[in-house]
Amino acid sequence: MGTNKITDRRESSILRPTPQKYPDNVDRFTPPSYDYTELDDTSIVNEKIITPSTLETIDIAMYNYVDEYLNLFTTTNEDRKKVPVIWSSAERTFQVKNDPELRDANDAVKLPVISIERTNVEKSLDVNKRNFGSMPAYPDVRGGSIVVARKINQDKTANFQNAMANRKHKQMNFPRKVNKKVVYQTVTVPMPVYVVNTYAITLRTEYQQHMNELITPFVTVPGVINYVVLRYEDHQYTGLIDGGFTFNNNLDNMAEEERTFETVINFNVYGYLIGEGDNQKTPKIVLRENAVEVKIGREQVILGDINQNLNQSFYRE
Repeated sequence: MGTNKITDRRESSILRPTPQKYPDNVDRFTPPSYDYTELDDTSIVNEKIITPSTLETIDIAMYNYVDEYLNLFTTTNEDRKKVPVIWSSAERTFQVKNDPELRDANDAVKLPVISIERTNVEKSLDVNKRNFGSMPAYPDVRGGSIVVARKINQDKTANFQNAMANRKHKQMNFPRKVNKKVVYQTVTVPMPVYVVNTYAITLRTEYQQHMNELITPFVTVPGVINYVVLRYEDHQYTGLIDGGFTFNNNLDNMAEEERTFETVINFNVYGYLIGEGDNQKTPKIVLRENAVEVKIGREQVILGDINQNLNQSFYRE
C-alpha cells in the first residue's frame, strides 16, 4: 500500500498533518500574528509542523532525489525526453493505470527507465552515535522522550500574575518586576532510532549514449565526494553513493535477445525513525505543562487533630 503511494508520488496521510477546520469568516491563508512576543521584528519567528519520520519518508526522499533533483533526460530522434522513475515493488496493474505509456503492446517496460528498490534496512549502533545514551519515555500513558520545543503559555501565566497582583495590591494587572509562576508548554517526541537503508538504483537503456547520459549526473553532481543530502517534509538524510557501478549488459550474448544496457548504483542512506508509525499507541507529539504552585489541603478527622502528648504542640483549625 505504501509503495503505491510512492510510485503515485502522493504524500501519505501519516506524513501529512491533519487539515485544520477554519470558521467561515476566517481566512485560512492569513499569516499568524506574533504581536504577543513584543518583538520589534516578528518576521524572525518561524514555526514548523513536526512530522514523523518513517521508512516511507526515507523512501520518498530517495525517490524525489532521483526524479526531481537529478531530473534526468535522454536525447532521442524527436527531442529531449525525461526518463521515467518507477518504484520496483509497485504492482504491474497499478503502473499501467498510473502511466499507460510506461509499457508497450507486449506489456514490456519501455526503455530507457530508472527503477528504485530498497534492498536492506540495518539498525546499526556503531555508525550513528548521535545519542550517547538511551532516553526512556516518560512513565505515563502519553510517553515522549526528547524535548524539541518550549514556549510560555501566555493566558495561564497572566492568570497567575493577575491573581497575585489582586491579592497583594487589590488591583488587576499591577506591574511586578519578578514573576515566579510561569507556565511553560513543553513539546516532546519519541527518541529517534538511526537506521541505514540500502537502495539499488537500476538504469536500463537500449543505447550506449543513453546510458552515458544517465550515469554522468550520479558521478558529477556530488562533486569530488560521494555525499548527497536527501530532504522531505523538513527531514534531512545523508546519502552515500557507492563508488563501484555494476554493469549487467548482454552485449556478449549473440542470441536473438534484444540488446540492453543495465547499470546498478547502490545508495546507503543514513536516516532515522521517530515513533512506531500506525502501530504506535502513544501520541507522536506530546504537549505538557509544568506545575507552578503546589497546594496540600488539610484534612480534619474526628480524633487525632490535637496532639495530646505535647503541651506546646502546634494546632490550627
